Amino acid sequence: MSQSFLESQIAEHPGTEQSETHDHQSSSNLALSSSDFSALEDRVARTVKLVKSERQARAVAEQRADNLDTQLSEQLSLVKTLQEEIRALNAERDQVRQRVERLLSQLDALEV
Repeated sequence: MSQSFLESQIAEHPGTEQSETHDHQSSSNLALSSSDFSALEDRVARTVKLVKSERQARAVAEQRADNLDTQLSEQLSLVKTLQEEIRALNAERDQVRQRVERLLSQLDALEV
């Protein structure tokens, strides 16, 4: 319906002015609303898809972080063990050095 046709109809029937205008506006609003609704549906679907993929990525990241925490704990334990072993080996080396020095000093004493 054209705007001029509606205006002429309104002029002929003043009591139906609001009804006709409302019907015309409703139908144009429905047309806009359905396209707007379709666009909204698309946006919601994309948002849901994005949220799902982000949740999956977060779950993967959390699992990876847990695995890395476990590995770190194991590595820290290994590092402590190795540090203790190094201390023990250094202490043993010092003892061996002292014994060798004592033996060398005894040999030096024999030569004199």
